Amino acid sequence: MAAAAAGLALVAAGRAGAQTSDATLVMPFDRVGDDSALYWLSEGAAILLADDLNALGAHALTRPERVDAFDLLGLPTSASLSRATIIKVGEVLDASDVVVGSVDLQDNTLTVHARRLDIDAGRLRPDLVEQGPLGDLFKVFERLARRLVSPDATADDAPPLERVYPPIEAFESYVKGLVSETPATEARFLERAIYLHPKYDRARLALWEVRSEQGNHQAALAAARGVPDDSPFARRARFDAALSLVDLGRSDEAFGALKALDDEQQGAALLNDLGVVQLRRGGASPPASDGTPTYFFTRAADAEPGAADYAFNAGYAYARAHDMKAALYWLREVVRRDPADADAHYVLGIALQATRRGVEGAREKTLASQLASRYASDAARASDEVPAGLERVMRRLETPRAARLDAARVGGVQREQEDLATFHLERGRRDVEAEQDRAAIPELRRAIYLSPYLAEAHLLLGRVYLRAGRVREAIDAFKIAIWSQETADAHVALAEAYLQTDDVAAARREVERALALDPTSADARKLRADLDRRGGGGGGRVP
Repeated sequence: MAAAAAGLALVAAGRAGAQTSDATLVMPFDRVGDDSALYWLSEGAAILLADDLNALGAHALTRPERVDAFDLLGLPTSASLSRATIIKVGEVLDASDVVVGSVDLQDNTLTVHARRLDIDAGRLRPDLVEQGPLGDLFKVFERLARRLVSPDATADDAPPLERVYPPIEAFESYVKGLVSETPATEARFLERAIYLHPKYDRARLALWEVRSEQGNHQAALAAARGVPDDSPFARRARFDAALSLVDLGRSDEAFGALKALDDEQQGAALLNDLGVVQLRRGGASPPASDGTPTYFFTRAADAEPGAADYAFNAGYAYARAHDMKAALYWLREVVRRDPADADAHYVLGIALQATRRGVEGAREKTLASQLASRYASDAARASDEVPAGLERVMRRLETPRAARLDAARVGGVQREQEDLATFHLERGRRDVEAEQDRAAIPELRRAIYLSPYLAEAHLLLGRVYLRAGRVREAIDAFKIAIWSQETADAHVALAEAYLQTDDVAAARREVERALALDPTSADARKLRADLDRRGGGGGGRVP
């Protein structure tokens, strides 16, 4: 009875947590016409409108938050999306509505259309239109933002926003840098934006990201240090500079920079990265006066209990320090949160073997080898040494919104209660059958949190991911389902996922394995017939 009551409470909390917030997601605008020189306006419109909405007190999501959601769903950031896919992006970010629109330039007259899309209702609100010369780009979007916030207001009489805009040419170069396809082109446009507007701190931080990705950490450090102390972006710039010092191996300077930021305002990312510096400064025994890696990682994990990366670092550091009991606690938490984390399974396997649970440890290593090829060798499976270099650096001061929301949806449940796991599995199964995928995912994730190797939950979650186009996540979920309990259905599901990546050879292997387990499987026979019609039975990928 108590378990049932607890289950009902969890469902209520989960359903409440799934309700949308008041956040607005602004999508890149469609570009009307064939003027290829104005390709940057699509992304520029989204950036300007989101900034203006926030300046007016509305809660518009930032471009990095939007890009996170696109990455999670495997979408190219420049793609033109269907309404259904746009709603999926909004759901991942827990937005209440999405702004979509178009931009057109004819004879130097800019015309902008914008509409709100209510996510829950799937309904578009009336079209709003603003016009003006291209030289009034910022004014046009400011007027549009005011009308989105207050549709009946007259924007012409309103006082201007207290915002400092860069020159249009600098803004254009900045946006072109963000949407460029190669790091070299990105850097060239961003450097031009800074040249045109030396106080363009946003462009300096974007340049820091590009130089960091290129591995040019000295140039990245210079970009971050170019942001003055009185800038609104100063704290982020100091954090980025500290990361560059970490990347350059200047650990003492990095520790001092991160510690100064943490002394001013504590944050989980700062605590985590202090732990990383300590781990790299002295392995398991850095300068004692500064604190141990496990001290910082544990504080970071406690500050954000839902963040799997912080828990992984804590477990990993304890394993490196040969405290396997503490390592087991944190690593088990990681695989509850992220069952496809190959590193966590591998280090967990080593910790289990070190505590004389060899069979269980070997199983964890086997799963790690299925999730990541780096653990597939005989040497990796036989090793009892915790690998170096697995610690995870946080490269943002705040946890990405999509990850934070996902953790919140899964959190708040009691551990090791199989009845509750079954309760959530049943609800998730009904949601999947009703194609209520948004409700199904948190239910299935809760079931997995309570019982990490619940095969049916992984299988259903993989099917939801596959239906949403999240193919890589679906493949991982199916692999864990097979590892937990091998069935013909799971092999068929994995084969279908491989087909979506055009890996016909892998799909055929899974179908043959399904038929070996169940020669009567109609789904496996149908899929094998489909593969036979494709031809190229033993080949690789279909071009």
